[in-house]
Amino acid sequence: MRPIDLLQALTVVLIWGFNFVAIKTAVTEIPPLALTVVRFLFVGILITPLFRPERAQLKLLLLLSLTMGVGHFGLLFLGLRGADAATAALLIQLGVPFSSMLAALFFADKLGWVRAAGMGMAFIGAGLLAGEPGGGTPIAIVALLIAALCWAGSNILIKRMPQLHPLTIIGWLSLLAVPPLALLSLLFETDQLTAIRGAEWKAWAALAYIVLASSIVAYYLWYRLLARLQVNQVVPFTLLAPVIGVAAGVLILGESFTAYKAIGGLLTLIGVAVIQFRQMRTTTE
Repeated sequence: MRPIDLLQALTVVLIWGFNFVAIKTAVTEIPPLALTVVRFLFVGILITPLFRPERAQLKLLLLLSLTMGVGHFGLLFLGLRGADAATAALLIQLGVPFSSMLAALFFADKLGWVRAAGMGMAFIGAGLLAGEPGGGTPIAIVALLIAALCWAGSNILIKRMPQLHPLTIIGWLSLLAVPPLALLSLLFETDQLTAIRGAEWKAWAALAYIVLASSIVAYYLWYRLLARLQVNQVVPFTLLAPVIGVAAGVLILGESFTAYKAIGGLLTLIGVAVIQFRQMRTTTE
C-alpha cells in the first residue's frame, strides 16, 4: 500500500469515526427523521444531476433507498437521539455478523465454526453494551440494532445490483429516500420546521460535515481504494472507525467510558474482526 493510499484510508475512518459525534450533535436540536430528510435532500441535490442511472436500475435503487436510506440511516439517527455516540459506534458494527447471517440464508454461504464463534462474541459484546445503565434508552438500542440489520440487508441488494458508479448509488439512494422519510417525520415528529430554523451553528456545522465529509468525500475515497487495492488491504481499516467514534464521544461529548463500553466494545470488535478476516481468507482461497 502506497503512503497516499494509507493516508486516504485513515482519512476515511477518521471521517466515519467523528461522524457519530456529528450526528449526535445535530439530533440534539433537530428531530432525527427530519434531520435525515435534510441530509439526504442536500446529498441528492448535489450528486444526482451529475450521475444518472438507467431506468431499469431504478427499481433496485428504490429498494436500497428503503433499506439503507430509511432503515439504516433513519434508524441510526433515531438511535443516536437516545444513545451515546460511543455506544452507537460499537453497536452498528453488528452489521458485519448480520451480513454473514444473511449471506448464509440467501447465498448458501457456509459460516464455519470460526465465523460462528466471531458472531457469538460480537453478540455477547453487544448484549453488554445494550445493558449499560445510561448508555441508551431501550428504544434507541433497538433502533440501532435494526439499523445494523438494515445495513446488512442493503449489502445483499448491492450484490444483486448491476455495476454502478458509487456516487450514482449514494445520490439516487438519498433522493429516493426523501419522500418516505418526510412522511414518517410528518407522522411521528412535531415542530420540525421550528427546530430547523432555530438550530444553532453547531447543528448546521455538524450537518455540513455529515453531508460533505461523511456522505460524499469518505465514500468516494473508500470506493476508489476498493477499486485500486485488494479487499484485505482496505477492509481492516474499518475496525478503526468505532474506536475513533468511542474516543470522540468520550473526549468531545464528555460521555462516560464505563466497563460496559470497554469489555462489551472489545468483545464486539474482536468478533467483527474474526468474521472479517475469516471472510477475506475464504474469498482468497
